[in-house]
Amino acid sequence: MKTITKIILSNFKRFKQFTLDFDPKINLLIGDNEAGKSSVLLALDIVLSGSKSKVENLGLETLFNSDVIRDFLASSKKIDKLPKLYVEVYLSEQNDPNLNGKNNSTDTLCDGLRLECEPVEDYSKEIQDILGGSEPNFPFEYYSIKFVTFSGEPYTGYRKFLKHLLIDSSQINNEYATREYTKSIYGSHATVLDRNKNENQYRMSKGHFKDTALADINDKLAEYKFSIRTNAKSNLETDLIITENDIPIENKGKGRQCFIKTEFALRKNEADHRLDTLLLEEPENHLSHTNMKKLIQRMSESENNQVFIATHSNLICTRLGLRQAIILNSSIENQVTLKSLPLDTAKFFMKAPDNNILEFVLSKKVILVEGDAEYILMDAFYKKYEVGSSLEKEGVHVISVGGTSFKRYLDLAKLLDIKTAVLRDNDKNYEVNCVDNYKDYIKSNIKIFSDADNTRYTFEVCIYQDNKKVCDELFSPGRKTLSVQDYMLGNKADVAFELLDKKEAELVVPPYIKEAIKWIKE
Repeated sequence: MKTITKIILSNFKRFKQFTLDFDPKINLLIGDNEAGKSSVLLALDIVLSGSKSKVENLGLETLFNSDVIRDFLASSKKIDKLPKLYVEVYLSEQNDPNLNGKNNSTDTLCDGLRLECEPVEDYSKEIQDILGGSEPNFPFEYYSIKFVTFSGEPYTGYRKFLKHLLIDSSQINNEYATREYTKSIYGSHATVLDRNKNENQYRMSKGHFKDTALADINDKLAEYKFSIRTNAKSNLETDLIITENDIPIENKGKGRQCFIKTEFALRKNEADHRLDTLLLEEPENHLSHTNMKKLIQRMSESENNQVFIATHSNLICTRLGLRQAIILNSSIENQVTLKSLPLDTAKFFMKAPDNNILEFVLSKKVILVEGDAEYILMDAFYKKYEVGSSLEKEGVHVISVGGTSFKRYLDLAKLLDIKTAVLRDNDKNYEVNCVDNYKDYIKSNIKIFSDADNTRYTFEVCIYQDNKKVCDELFSPGRKTLSVQDYMLGNKADVAFELLDKKEAELVVPPYIKEAIKWIKE
């Protein structure tokens, strides 16, 4: 199986210098907007396609790192200091001498492909004239675009070392994207000989149509006659479509198109007629929860493809395995992966119900709470600690995880160095449940907060004891058998919402929660 082992990006998009190592099966690229997920897929697509026209259509000015260009234009603008762009895709052993060499930035003897964009020496005078102008002007037009293997041999899109396909769900209704998808799928199923034979027969059938169906009309015409378009923009590959039950897939809804295109690309083919690499841009777009689960199952069963997925979906990340995740963030200099996440924790999130994995791993500061009641009131508590502050303003995320799941999230916090405050009940034994239970998670970025008084054993008891007058006023009317505290324990979320809605200004924050807020703000 042909796989990509690594990519190195230099001055490409948001990356000045960046390296990513890949899993031979599934790679999940997760991150905030503008974190670089799509840029990694684009870089792979460009290099694997070997298409100079694709780079030209995108424009070098959109591919170059904007900070590098701005810094150069703010400098002395010496021609020998012009920045260069390159993307290197490292491959598993292909047994192809045309791929093997040291033509890479690591000077390593291995297989791979490289895109390099640098100023053309023959245009030095023209470049110097541009740089010498009074207005900031970068000479993108005088850069060469070269695709070379690690052996130093040039290659183009006509020679595919890996068969790949990019499916971007945001372009699912785009006619050009659909046509390119169909061409790629067709190319993965048909040999060169098949394609040439089919193209010849298709062209002959067009000629036959002209000579028969159009003959009666053309016989009545003199100088000008009707014919059939046969140029490169109207051939078999451009006219092919994919159907489901005889209905063209472009006539189906966006969700169904996404599902069909991805499922079709993942289907098990003969070894010589399959896609090696599948690049998926947010496959969750337009899909219902049911179809998303079906597609995830199909992805997990894929044996013949290496899959790269850029996603914002908790479901995809957890069901396909958190240890396959590569985390991209605008503040991250080097790659961060979850390969060393404990296997049992990864399996837990695979089977767990609704979770907030992406929200957690992309946060800098998190407060983990045990239930809905704490979650409902936490922002009000935070605002009370300091006038003008709020969770949203200060980038602190509150996640309700349930007491049994705390350690699973703390495994992630240890790995990713996320500052995490845990608010939990002492359940009538503070030393055992809140101290001894977390002895393996003692780190500077992790702290457990709970009331040390075993009689204040849960959140609702603390709230009642610290806000007795307010709670009695709200909840004692109508009570016949249950005490106010027992009523609060039996209706936790409803009680929290009513306190927030009617008594927010009067609420007193329990001391252990104040301590947690103070610590997370530091």
